[in-house]
Amino acid sequence: MWILWSPTKPSLPASSATCVGSVSRWCWCEASTLAMGHRSVSGYLLGIDAGQSAIKVVLFTPDGHQVHVVRVPQTAVSPQPRWQERDMVSLWKATARGIHRCLREAGVEGELVLGVGLCGHNDGLYLVRADGSPVRAAVLATDSRAHVQAAALGRGSTGAELLHLTGQVPFAGSPAALVAWLAENEPEALESTRWILSCKDWIRLQLTGEIATDRTDASASFADVHSGQWSPQAAAIAGLSPDLLPPILSSSAIAGRVSEAAASATGLSAGTPVATGSHDVDACALGAGAHRTGDASVILGTFSINQIVADAPTLDHRWQARLYLTPGRWLHMATSAAGTTNVDRALAVAGMSTGEGTAAVIDRVLSLPRGAGAAELTYLPFLLGAPPHAEQDGIGAGLLGMRAWHTQQDLIRAVVEGVVHNHRMHIDALRDAFPIAGPVTVCGGGARSIAWTGLLADSLGVSVQVSNTDEAGARGAALLAGVAVDVYRDLDDAVAQAVRIARHQEPGDGAAEMDQAYERYVTWLDALVAAGSPARRRLNNPPHLDGGHP
Repeated sequence: MWILWSPTKPSLPASSATCVGSVSRWCWCEASTLAMGHRSVSGYLLGIDAGQSAIKVVLFTPDGHQVHVVRVPQTAVSPQPRWQERDMVSLWKATARGIHRCLREAGVEGELVLGVGLCGHNDGLYLVRADGSPVRAAVLATDSRAHVQAAALGRGSTGAELLHLTGQVPFAGSPAALVAWLAENEPEALESTRWILSCKDWIRLQLTGEIATDRTDASASFADVHSGQWSPQAAAIAGLSPDLLPPILSSSAIAGRVSEAAASATGLSAGTPVATGSHDVDACALGAGAHRTGDASVILGTFSINQIVADAPTLDHRWQARLYLTPGRWLHMATSAAGTTNVDRALAVAGMSTGEGTAAVIDRVLSLPRGAGAAELTYLPFLLGAPPHAEQDGIGAGLLGMRAWHTQQDLIRAVVEGVVHNHRMHIDALRDAFPIAGPVTVCGGGARSIAWTGLLADSLGVSVQVSNTDEAGARGAALLAGVAVDVYRDLDDAVAQAVRIARHQEPGDGAAEMDQAYERYVTWLDALVAAGSPARRRLNNPPHLDGGHP
């Protein structure tokens, strides 16, 4: 039996917290009690990770053990090419059901939850009216309708000014580009908007009725990368009134408390503290233990996320320098929409069942010997957007070098390797400014596959490590809640108490082979980017063929 300490709620008798369901791979328990040094109290921390493909609701003990997890799949709607949207009311209802189910299946009463933490995908747009209702469907970060506006904002002196102000240049799914697109195509939506929120801010609004954001989500487009406050200049460049931007609170502050209506919908107790929360990539870094200056991490998720924590912002168009969870630290992120969606789509097209879990399927495929000529296959993982160094969003995903003798397994392996190659391209860019000697911490859905993370170690040429939870983002959110309610002194204490490393992997015999495959990948990609550049298109399309455009 474990004994927990709570600064906000009195200790409850063990009989009031009986677990009757499947509790975790970590433990079976009769009461949520835990010893933490000289402190002892009762309770749990609830972490919510609202990604673009799923909502994860996870119950943790304060020593970081994953008690129970509920995953609610989310499907993006594409009413037009390039569009990626989802209904905001449905998102909240799915989250509420997930919370209710998590507590019920774990056999935990809502009154035993000490605090709730949230994280969610960044970028995209969640627009609400003055009464808190949605203006339109949420736009996801994987949406690329604003690629023309992003290119315009990123060029010349405008791009240089935004890089200096915000630490980044806009991409198609960033709020700056999407606001510019709305101004041109849906001005009535902006006219109806009172607040521009991020994903986790919308969910917290439903839980508490309070409007706020944190420094990590504020960094998406309009926060000053140096001061951590909103930049009126950056907002003006995108044509946005800064009055539409919410108050910025600490990620680990209590931003509100569960309302009576939310308590009824979720099973949480009314009045339960809710932390402000953060961008999911920051929460993943925290929940996996890669939160100190110099720590590098990779998220094998919907987005290809590659990041390193530093104690000063280093500005470069190849990555985003964003505010980290704590003042005095910045998260440098090299990203693209070229992640695990590729593998999910490839498995679906191939008719390969994932009933056993995607990680198990990938481990099985990668354990098979390479077929004849399989090394010649190259996959470009750009289902949802342009490659990192493309001037225009005109290159999609594709298999190159495919021959009649290649097998289904060869094709799946090529897709996984293509995703890994994209991660390496980002990491190599970061290496120009930051020493990344390893270990690199890996999290996200792909980290469940031992073979996949091993392939990443081979490609990067450094050791990788995976923490002791499948849900690092949700755990990071829970740790923010723990700091908010004084379970932990600060984030360093939270990591020391709650995070452990489950496995290390060193580069293996496949490193040389991955180097060769990466060189082919870069050669193919550079050739296609050059072929699709504006200058090359003008050479290949005389005026009488392309409508007379210069």
